[in-house]
Amino acid sequence: MDSKELGRCGERLAAGYLSSHGYSVLEMNYRCRFGELDIVARRDDMVIFAEVKTRRSGRFGRPGGAVDYFKQQKIIRSAKWYIRSKGLENNRFRFDVLEILRTPAGQMSVNHIRNAFEV
Repeated sequence: MDSKELGRCGERLAAGYLSSHGYSVLEMNYRCRFGELDIVARRDDMVIFAEVKTRRSGRFGRPGGAVDYFKQQKIIRSAKWYIRSKGLENNRFRFDVLEILRTPAGQMSVNHIRNAFEV
């Protein structure tokens, strides 16, 4: 499984995880001029912008560690664009990171970090 396929598999797993925990997935891989949002979900009046990071191991640290300041700023700009374009200004929102780790045996685990960063 190459890295793109692993990433797509992780995003599908993350979307399923969110759905099974009471979230409605609104969009996957939403693209705009500022970047891409992996998953946009809703739970009650909260809109969640979820970044998914999938890794084969924790050898180089936790997957969420890859969501550095510059990546956060790109996600925030994309989220602001999404909020304006969809007329969601009256909703609350937050930024989550879903870490997906794939074991050598092929099993995948999810670590959901709520409010991973703020505007």
